[in-house]
Amino acid sequence: MPAPSPFLLPELDELAELARRAGAQARLETLGWLPYAGQQLPLQLLRLGTRAAGAPALGLFGGVHGIERIGSAVVLAYLHSLVASLRWSGLTHSLLERVSLVFMPVVNPVGMLRGTRANVHGVDLMRNSPVEASEKVPWPLGGQRLSRRLPWYRGQALEPEAAALCQAVERHLIGRPFALALDCHSGYGHRDRLWFPFAGSKAPPPRLAETMALRELFLSTYPNHNYYDIEPQWLHYMTHGDLWDHLTLQHRDSPGIFLSFTLEMGSWLWVRKNPLQLLRLTGLFNPVKPHRHQRVLRRHLVLIDFLARAVESHALWLPDAPRRDRLRQEARRLWFDGEQR
Repeated sequence: MPAPSPFLLPELDELAELARRAGAQARLETLGWLPYAGQQLPLQLLRLGTRAAGAPALGLFGGVHGIERIGSAVVLAYLHSLVASLRWSGLTHSLLERVSLVFMPVVNPVGMLRGTRANVHGVDLMRNSPVEASEKVPWPLGGQRLSRRLPWYRGQALEPEAAALCQAVERHLIGRPFALALDCHSGYGHRDRLWFPFAGSKAPPPRLAETMALRELFLSTYPNHNYYDIEPQWLHYMTHGDLWDHLTLQHRDSPGIFLSFTLEMGSWLWVRKNPLQLLRLTGLFNPVKPHRHQRVLRRHLVLIDFLARAVESHALWLPDAPRRDRLRQEARRLWFDGEQR
């Protein structure tokens, strides 16, 4: 594969370079183009692994909010490790023979170039789907359609970047026997959180028992890796228009099992350790010190490697009917009792 022409955005150059290094293992797909600053920026994803339609799949997404570059960096760091290990690891080759991997680390390239949360139209992509919250949400945090000049603007229709993310999920994850999506964000709290739907409803989501089983699996496998609070997003705040709510609801009756999680990296911890980074807006959402940036990238490799292995071996841990009932009851007691009308 020839060396690609450079883009304005280094993350896109890195994705293209990793596709080149992976060689025949990689399929770099362009879902659309966005004009900006005299250049056409691609909406791209990279596929690795088996092409079998019946194989399980893992999708990794980042850069939905352009200012949260650390999310893209986490996805690219895992992709780099995976591609590098193709040279020497039989386990990597074995994984790719059984699992389809989808990487979309730069969902909002113009927002990343501009250093903004929203895209070029001022739309917050995580408020952009047609889903309306079932309860009152905080204004404007929960999403507003009053003005693009105010934060958390929802837009009037699905933006190209949001449509490309949905297309990637529907084309490569939905309908498989088991598929999981991880969307990497930052900017909330002192702890890392793995949020699952819903953001706009306090009702239990589809596949609650399977979500609970995956939570139990992670906690039992890594008892000393207690970084993550695994919970529904609405426990902290509710929003309209969440893309993962939209995809979950659209495909609740599709064949196979589809789970989605948002990794919300706790950026307040970085700010507490280095308050001077608040002098720049990007410092509220990204680690600034080089050693801390590297530590964040290392920290989440364990999680993503676990998810890849859990997807590959889903038949070994997915609950049977009696255990599914128990897990659903446990989840309801943990999060939902008292919330049902």
